[in-house]
Amino acid sequence: MGSMLYSQALLALFLVVSLFLPLSLQQKPQEEKEEVRAEQILFNNVSSSLLRGRGLSNGCNLFQGKWVVDASYPLYQSSGCPFIDPEFDCQKYGRPDQEYLKFSWKPDSCGLPRFDGMEFLRRWRGKKIMFVGDSLSLNQWESLSCMVHASVPNAKTTFAKKDLLSSVTFEDYGVTLYLWDYVQDGSTISKDMDRLVAFYKGLTTWARWVDQNIDPAKTKVFFQGISPTHYQGKEWKSGAKNCMGEQQPLTGSTYPAGTPPAVTTVNKVLSTIKKPVYLLDITTLSQLRKDAHPSTYSGEHSGTDCSHWCLPGLPDTWNQLLYAALIM
Repeated sequence: MGSMLYSQALLALFLVVSLFLPLSLQQKPQEEKEEVRAEQILFNNVSSSLLRGRGLSNGCNLFQGKWVVDASYPLYQSSGCPFIDPEFDCQKYGRPDQEYLKFSWKPDSCGLPRFDGMEFLRRWRGKKIMFVGDSLSLNQWESLSCMVHASVPNAKTTFAKKDLLSSVTFEDYGVTLYLWDYVQDGSTISKDMDRLVAFYKGLTTWARWVDQNIDPAKTKVFFQGISPTHYQGKEWKSGAKNCMGEQQPLTGSTYPAGTPPAVTTVNKVLSTIKKPVYLLDITTLSQLRKDAHPSTYSGEHSGTDCSHWCLPGLPDTWNQLLYAALIM
């Protein structure tokens, strides 16, 4: 890619026959006001309709719908998955309720295929899949690893956890899921940088690379939307503080506070790409899940975590949407 620069929460998934670049902008409460103001100044003239228009597959909008109770959920048990970090294992670390585990996403205009790990391995036999980003990328990487593992619990796997590059390999199928956890700008490698600058530079670098290197006849390009936080309870209920104690998703199909301002950054960059891009628009459906964060049940971490997600949980739906987009 030449000079690669990814935002702190930029995530990429590469396949031999397809390229998947999801991203999420993780904001801490004290940073939100400053970043929102900067993004509105830079990108408030871009229409959000660009995003929705690129999220359709065969007339089916997978991303407009509602959360419904599903007795067959979750797709796996955290106790049966060897890849989950303590910070995401909410049941192990004392979360008393289990209702949040029982919700599945139901699109309004079509059905969402159930994830089939065996079919996933069959289709992508011999392929390497890479997530590039921070702890939100880790969240989704572990989710996909657990979902596949639940389908082949006795399969031989190799699990390597390292500072910069971690991997889970399903040896019988030749499928490897990688996590690449650092930010690189030219020859400089860092674990953190200004979020807004990294966010915009990372997107424009990616967009330029797609236009210069992707052959649409051979490669399908995916881009994932913003993963929201729930530190501001007033966004959904007067008097609410944050995600702590939340046990139910919001009803309906829209979030009271609207979409995050960072969505306009995505709009601006996607509007410049000449090659076809399929948007995995997970922002609104994720905003509705104020109940799905670790909160105070995140291992030995102190404080309230309203940016990451419990496993099993919401990232499983992100991966289910990716799976659906690949097979539909």
